[in-house]
Amino acid sequence: MTDTATAPDSAPPARSYAKLAADESREDYSLRYAPHAFRRWGPGTVAGTALGGIAYLADFAIGASIVFAYGFTSGAAAILAAAAVIFLTGIPIARACATYGLDMDLVTRGAGFGYFGSTLTSLIYASFTFIFFALEGSIMAQAMHQAFGLPVEIGYLVTTLIVIPVVFRGMGALAKVQAWTQPVWLVGLALPFLVLAFEAPESWGAFTHFGGTEGAGAGFSWIGFGFGTGIALSLIAQIGEQADYLRFMPAKTAENGRRWNLAVLAAGPGWVVIGAAKQLGGAFLAFVALEAVGRTHALEPIAPQIEALRPWLGGLALPAAALFVIVSQIKINVTNAYSGSLSWSNFFSRVTHRHPGRVWYIFLNLGIALTLMELNMFAMLGKLLGFYSNVGIAWIVAVAADLVINKRLGLSPPYIEFKRAYLYAVNPAGFGAMVIASTVSILAFFGLFGTHAEAFSTFIAAGLSLVLCPLIAWATRGKYYLARPNVVNGPGVEVADITATHTCSVCETAYELPDIADCPAQAGPICSLCCSLDATCGDVCRKGSAAGAVVLPMPSVRRV
Repeated sequence: MTDTATAPDSAPPARSYAKLAADESREDYSLRYAPHAFRRWGPGTVAGTALGGIAYLADFAIGASIVFAYGFTSGAAAILAAAAVIFLTGIPIARACATYGLDMDLVTRGAGFGYFGSTLTSLIYASFTFIFFALEGSIMAQAMHQAFGLPVEIGYLVTTLIVIPVVFRGMGALAKVQAWTQPVWLVGLALPFLVLAFEAPESWGAFTHFGGTEGAGAGFSWIGFGFGTGIALSLIAQIGEQADYLRFMPAKTAENGRRWNLAVLAAGPGWVVIGAAKQLGGAFLAFVALEAVGRTHALEPIAPQIEALRPWLGGLALPAAALFVIVSQIKINVTNAYSGSLSWSNFFSRVTHRHPGRVWYIFLNLGIALTLMELNMFAMLGKLLGFYSNVGIAWIVAVAADLVINKRLGLSPPYIEFKRAYLYAVNPAGFGAMVIASTVSILAFFGLFGTHAEAFSTFIAAGLSLVLCPLIAWATRGKYYLARPNVVNGPGVEVADITATHTCSVCETAYELPDIADCPAQAGPICSLCCSLDATCGDVCRKGSAAGAVVLPMPSVRRV
């Protein structure tokens, strides 16, 4: 937590935050570095909370839509190929977020995008959270309609309102909800497959020969594989939601090193192993239920759940399936709403230089999601996700390329710098790579370059980002990563204790060294958030003769 440095007769600080923005028990350091003093959870707790957020059933619907459209062989290959891409790109991002205590937006800033360059990615990430909130909410509303006869339009509103109290309270409340609901979710996830293993053991063999409902056939099709992979890759931005939890990972030490590595791997890229299994499992359940409920209802996870459970539970199949769906959707939508509030906070703080508090942006994110639900976004699932994945993969691959390639080749700094005081507004390495790659791939997605390019548009986006990010960094000689050296805790600066604090000269609150910059305009230390919100300094720290370092007093070390 932070310590406020004030005296009874002292003047008020130059900036004081609104009550909600100043309460870090709710705010969760939404726009800044998560200090060691706040990372009070163990690796297992953080990992468990992060993995609890992937309880969503959109995987079931996505997997079913892919296999129904392109057949089992092409669909399964697409799901596994997308999982491999997501896993590989997620490893460096997860480690960076957990190591530096930063969310996806702040990592993006320092990994080739620049201070304002990452603003666009905040919108991309925000759109991911409200698109998937709407998708998950639609699934939950379908379950409530089946179980209670509640009109789906009212169900959309209920699914939106029910998450607000949890998300409002932040990480502490989210951790409790994920832990308490995990046993119910695990039983509900496994039970339908257990029933089918005993009651319909021949179903899996029949499923592997399934040719889809659109005449694709059971054989492999490159076109079907490409389109299916594009839909599955829409989930690539999920690593951002995992990062929102991973930033609270405790510091890696000799004592917890093995547990730390396993937790980061499992909670970071490891989510997609479970995700791919859920996609294939969801497609299997939909296939089994297809004849009984029809294609439309088979794509809605509640109906296949009921059909699978009916042989054992009879009349209890409906309430049992509804309970599982509702618990699953609450688990994921508290994460979607939470991550969306973080992303909108990052976006608006840079654009407006104001920060009323993370919690207010919960309502913006949920309002957009509710509108999408009322517009029946579920019916446009495949096309919407296929389009989104072109932009999402261009962003994620560019960040991963910087972390893996550019930093190892010395084309970018060996650490993640996220503070405005040290960054150029735009870094063409990552930002340029993303814009070019997503533009070309979207043109391909709309058929400008032919059918094969349309099917493989996401591969075009990934390939261009992977090549262009290091190429642009090399061509610019890494010039646009740092506007000036970080003399507080940058490379080459000897720091005895990273948890030492400076008191911000603007808000008069003490923050750990990674959150502090030396500010010529204030002639003293400034925290990253006050730096972001300053609309009057004219970026003097990066311009002219005043851009030199400011001599700061010795930091103080917090003693517990």
